[in-house]
Amino acid sequence: MAVAAWAASTAFSVGDIRRASTIQASGLVFRCTTAGTSASSEPSWPTDIGSTVTDNTCVWTAIASTYEDLARLNPSAIIELFELHLDSTLHGSADVYRFHAGSNEKIDGNVVFNGNTYTRIPIKADGFEFSNTGTLPRPTLTISNLDGTMTTLLLLVNATTAGNDLGGAEVRRIRTLRKYLDAANFVTPLSLTTQGGDQLITQSGDNLLALAGFSPTADPNAKFPDERWYVDRKANESRDSVTFELASKFDLAGQKLPKRQVVANVCQWKYRSDECSYTGTDYYDVRDREVTAEADDVCGKRISSCKARFGKRAQLPFGSFPGAGLIK
Repeated sequence: MAVAAWAASTAFSVGDIRRASTIQASGLVFRCTTAGTSASSEPSWPTDIGSTVTDNTCVWTAIASTYEDLARLNPSAIIELFELHLDSTLHGSADVYRFHAGSNEKIDGNVVFNGNTYTRIPIKADGFEFSNTGTLPRPTLTISNLDGTMTTLLLLVNATTAGNDLGGAEVRRIRTLRKYLDAANFVTPLSLTTQGGDQLITQSGDNLLALAGFSPTADPNAKFPDERWYVDRKANESRDSVTFELASKFDLAGQKLPKRQVVANVCQWKYRSDECSYTGTDYYDVRDREVTAEADDVCGKRISSCKARFGKRAQLPFGSFPGAGLIK
């Protein structure tokens, strides 16, 4: 369903459906469940189905933008798109590569969605299903390399970071319905227009082009929630294809959650940083002894180091968890 954008200071009735003024990665739209008038500024929209948000005197409930279409007896085909986002630090550029498998019904060329062109290229994507086994999925993405494009890209990336093989690159999986692709994807058949170019309509007033699916209403907001994965490693490379193993941001090797560890007696802030906030001209060495030269000013990372600089009775910006040592 093509949905109008939310508007400020507007009266809404129960059942009205609106989308955010900007595209939401959640793929959600919002149904008015309490009638009223919207606020002068847009609310912070929820990201979970069923969650509500109060908008002045209105209340909105989040719903899936594609649910109504998928619930029909003959829903539109699901289109799967992929984006590969490089990291300038790791890969030498922040380029974005967009592609699709080209295996969807009546899509035999490039796909245009939200103004972006997705190149048709043979792709095999597996393992995106979530389960209740307690482990996160680790999908694999196999991309054709018959023209050497992927090998060339890998060589360019490895010239910046040796042996990187696109590790850390972000892969976005975007799914929408065929009817919501941009109008540039559809060619109007001459058989449904008059010699003068007028569009034909049925006796009840329906547009034949719309009924035939050749004039869909483009809607970049109507999609499934975006999935974001990261290249964990290159699993295989040959003249035919390159296979990458993907991982969730929480499932990359060497990553800890939370990244900040609970340490009792060692401050984790960088000395004289925004978190530390010390800007004084009293200098102390690592053992909290007063010194005269700024070059000898070194924080000992202890509570006593904070007290020496801020005062024994002052509020201390100690960057750790002293109370953790008292809990057993």
